[in-house]
Amino acid sequence: MVTRHILRSLILAVAAFTVSAIPAIAKTKQLVIMAGKPSHPPRMHEFNAGVQLLNKCLQATKGLDVTTVLNGWPKDESVFDEADAVVFYMDGGGRHEAVQEDGRRLKMIDAWTKRGVGIGCMHYGVEVVADQAGAEFKRWIGGHYENMFSCNPIWEPKFTQFAEHPITQGVKPFGVKDEWYFNMRFIGDLSGNKSQTIENLKFTPILVAAPSDVVRDGPYVYPKGPYSHIQASKGRAEAMMWAVERPDGGRGFGFTGGHFHDNWANDQYRKVVLNAMLWLAKVEVPTEGVESKVTIEDLDANLDLKAPRK
Repeated sequence: MVTRHILRSLILAVAAFTVSAIPAIAKTKQLVIMAGKPSHPPRMHEFNAGVQLLNKCLQATKGLDVTTVLNGWPKDESVFDEADAVVFYMDGGGRHEAVQEDGRRLKMIDAWTKRGVGIGCMHYGVEVVADQAGAEFKRWIGGHYENMFSCNPIWEPKFTQFAEHPITQGVKPFGVKDEWYFNMRFIGDLSGNKSQTIENLKFTPILVAAPSDVVRDGPYVYPKGPYSHIQASKGRAEAMMWAVERPDGGRGFGFTGGHFHDNWANDQYRKVVLNAMLWLAKVEVPTEGVESKVTIEDLDANLDLKAPRK
């Protein structure tokens, strides 16, 4: 009887040791990248083609599943049920997909963030009407584009120095001509060009450059300007991509580039966005960043049918 009891105890002890020795299997993170409806002339605001191209670049990433949503808000919202991060690449302002349905979607997204879901916004998708969703965007991603406060010139900033952050891993200096927005409406009226913590939100600028006086003097894309408050800040560096760590445990980023589709061919431009998507979903970013290749065929794939500009 004693021998049987001892043997049983030994078996249970060995079983417990074996279970504890098995490493826990990490949960595959779920990233949803949502494209807005078609807008603008060909090869501009190619949201549907852009998200599919970025998805292709992320397919080899271990521990990450990517779901793309095309042509705006999905009819089947269950796509968000298990999401760890959601990225919006779409038209903004009063047409932003997040603000439709009289605030229902805003409340839904706010509920996601309360459970730590990461939120990313790209290009026009960083713009909302301040009174409609400004407070939410400041909470979720640290700021937003505000009409007549921010500006949107076409220019080529040179990004030469980067904050130490997972999103900047492996990113080398680069310059790309795009519709780079700046003078964003950041939380706490931050200038956005240095790392700091405000309202328990950790803010880190990712892509920073100083617009020339010529750029500040306009013209901007719309309205053409110039705006006196933009001119008054001559010489100041501006953040055109930034990242935040929220007190709810979630993360956020804003990226103001993404106007010209063919810019995705630039390895560094593409890498910093791919890195941001991994970081947003809490997937470890490789030391050298996300490596990917894009061909002419990749750029030409999935473009929306648009009438050429006359």
